[in-house]
Amino acid sequence: MPHTTTLADLVGIEHCKLGFYQELQQKVEQLKSSNLELERKRTEIQALLDGITDLMVVLSEDMRIQRVNHVFAEWYPGIDPVGRRCYEVFRGTSFICADCPALRALDRDEIVKDLCVYKLGERFRQFDIIASPLKAGPTGERQVLLFKRDVTLEKEFQAQFYQAEKMATLGTLTAGVAHEINNPLTAINGFAQGLKRRIGRLQGQVDADLYEDFCEYTDTIIKECLRCRDIVRTLLTFSRPTSTSLAQVDLNRCVTDTLFVLKHLLKEQPGLTVRIDLEHELPPIHGDESQLKQVIINLLSNAIDATGGNGAIHIRTATVTGGRVELVIEDSGCGIPHELQHRLFEPFFTTKPVGKGVGIGLSTCYAIVKSHNGEISVTSAAGQGSAFRVALPGVHA
Repeated sequence: MPHTTTLADLVGIEHCKLGFYQELQQKVEQLKSSNLELERKRTEIQALLDGITDLMVVLSEDMRIQRVNHVFAEWYPGIDPVGRRCYEVFRGTSFICADCPALRALDRDEIVKDLCVYKLGERFRQFDIIASPLKAGPTGERQVLLFKRDVTLEKEFQAQFYQAEKMATLGTLTAGVAHEINNPLTAINGFAQGLKRRIGRLQGQVDADLYEDFCEYTDTIIKECLRCRDIVRTLLTFSRPTSTSLAQVDLNRCVTDTLFVLKHLLKEQPGLTVRIDLEHELPPIHGDESQLKQVIINLLSNAIDATGGNGAIHIRTATVTGGRVELVIEDSGCGIPHELQHRLFEPFFTTKPVGKGVGIGLSTCYAIVKSHNGEISVTSAAGQGSAFRVALPGVHA
């Protein structure tokens, strides 16, 4: 017998519908609440990420960039990195970096820290890098999160502090050593001069070859004594800075005066050309003229040595950002390998052959420039010459 729908059945059906709709509405409200909570957390995380000043990059296993944070646009404006390989973007190469920290992190499945040097803009900068492997996603593809922090300024400040501290320590040491050497050196030179006068009386009384040998030996002793004397004087200049006589100094005149002093040395280099570009109406500098000339002499002498007497030297002055006065001495010489440049201003470090220098010329320049509240830097590459820049505060009316 067919079932007849009763009023109770209809009421029951409607009651079920009402319960279903109420449950559905409850689920919708829960979903809205979850979405609001997710959006709140997303906003918090985004705020945290935006507050991070390090560059953050997510890489795939094949080193393709998948995501970056806002810092990338500040460091590399106008570049879309997504989908490109990291070494193409950061180093401009078509091959993966040797000892890549991201690959090491993936291979070892652990956090890897490293220090790398990249060219950013017009200069090389140092970066602390942290590579952290991420858990594999649903597809099983592994990723690595890369943090890059620019520590160039921090490293430069550390180097300057270390340099200043070492200069102060070595100053005391070299002063004592120089004085200890100077006393016996004076005696050796005096006795050698006396021997030379006495040997002159033996001419015609002893064998001619023996007489020439005596003369040659004494001349060599005197010559080497004078060379040692110059080294001692340089050591004393380095270790015991002379009292400064501060006044307004014309940097252009310092350059021309120094070139006049070195004109005989320059004449001995027929294959060397010197180009001079001095800015007219250059602001004066408040400093010690003799010390600034010493800086120019040291830098020019190094440039001449670097060219080997064949090449070009370019000397220029200009007013730069911040009202500073800049002196640039550029040469077309042998250049300086990048790995040695951070040591150039260290006392007793030299790239010259033995006997060509004691390695305190640039450290003396560093000390003088720092005492004038200035900065000295170098731009160089092996086989491409060098450019030394000295920036000093100008005196403006």
